[in-house]
Amino acid sequence: MKSTIKLKAYNLQEILVVLVIIGILLLLALPNLMPLISKAKSMEAQLQLKALSNSQTTYRYMYSKYTVDINELDFEAPKTEKNGGTSNYQYEILNATNNTYKARATATTDFDGDGIFNVWEIDENGSPKQTVKD
Repeated sequence: MKSTIKLKAYNLQEILVVLVIIGILLLLALPNLMPLISKAKSMEAQLQLKALSNSQTTYRYMYSKYTVDINELDFEAPKTEKNGGTSNYQYEILNATNNTYKARATATTDFDGDGIFNVWEIDENGSPKQTVKD
């Protein structure tokens, strides 16, 4: 005669109840986490704009002027999500003269779903400033 051994295990209903409870807790916590997620994503813009600023400074030391063409700089903007990359921002140089320049990073996605896209700018002073808050 064969003896059957019962193993202690969770049944499907118990697992589903636990998953539902975790889902409800996540839905309650998500609105509180959105500002943190947006802040973390905006760090990308700040770091890339500082790199662009360093490239502009180097270009100015070499040619005694700033450039409006981002391709002339030793700066390669990361690929956006639309182009197969992971970047959340698109980078451009708005204007440049011999002594001044202004560059902008514009979010490609709306982080909190309110229809406003995050925008950061940097100038010859090298300090990124948030001009449009998402």
